[in-house]
Amino acid sequence: MATETEIYAALKEVFDDVFMRDDIELTPTLTAKQVQGWDSFKQIEIIMASEEKWKIKFNTRELDSLLSVGDLVAMIAKKTGG
Repeated sequence: MATETEIYAALKEVFDDVFMRDDIELTPTLTAKQVQGWDSFKQIEIIMASEEKWKIKFNTRELDSLLSVGDLVAMIAKKTGG
């Protein structure tokens, strides 16, 4: 069971790996439009890395509902019992 703070810290590592840089500050309201290079391919990489890190799976409906980093954190917390 991960706390929201732990999820953000681990998700920061995912973003750093996916984007190969460490200057992205994750906030609950951060969206793809605000990050240069965050396209559909990067979105897939983020989701796949998150699924692997937390040993969870997202279904299509859940993925369609993700609009921000905060939504992703909440979904991970829900799936990990946080």
